[in-house]
Amino acid sequence: MTSSPQIAVCELPLFPLPEVVLFPNRPLPLHIFEFRYRIMMNTVLSSDRRFGVLMIDPGQGTIANIGCCAEITEYQRLPDDRMKILATGQQRFRLLEYVREKPYRVGLVEWIEDKPTQSDLRPMATEVEQLLRDVVRLSGKLTEQDIDLPQDLPDLPLELSYWIASNLYGAATEQQALLEMQDTAARLHRESEILTSTRSHLAARTVLKDTFDQKL
Repeated sequence: MTSSPQIAVCELPLFPLPEVVLFPNRPLPLHIFEFRYRIMMNTVLSSDRRFGVLMIDPGQGTIANIGCCAEITEYQRLPDDRMKILATGQQRFRLLEYVREKPYRVGLVEWIEDKPTQSDLRPMATEVEQLLRDVVRLSGKLTEQDIDLPQDLPDLPLELSYWIASNLYGAATEQQALLEMQDTAARLHRESEILTSTRSHLAARTVLKDTFDQKL
């Protein structure tokens, strides 16, 4: 894992994306085709390969002020100077102000992280992981597919909370709320609520499916 930046405040090129929330340690594949972002990525590649990702709320048209720094790990140049890029999430940041907005946005940001805790969060993380496994098992049964969690599923509470949040597909607003939390226990608790609700919904659908199948 790439080491976290040591300075508290810095300027960072910004890439707002509709309904995309990046979390630390998570991959971000991108196809770069807009002229201003081609300029930005060429500049980023010639420096430290880092840029900031901020979610655009398509309903409100607003840009979040808390996002995640990304580092380019792989890239491929395509015709017309387009690019395919694979980046990885690093540290979260809070946008303090825009330094400039053309040809692309650059912001003054401060790095943020979860507050230290004296509590042992491993039991909570274990419970949330079990809920996740239940949801995956029920999803597989409902869709009649083999769905497995990755072998390298994080076991540390903080990293697990990021992994789960990043995989809440179709729930960008909820993901943004989880990204903005600076309390690992609070994030795990909210994910427990989401997974418990999802498990109950899937269990009910599975019962209906089994009942229907038995009548056939």
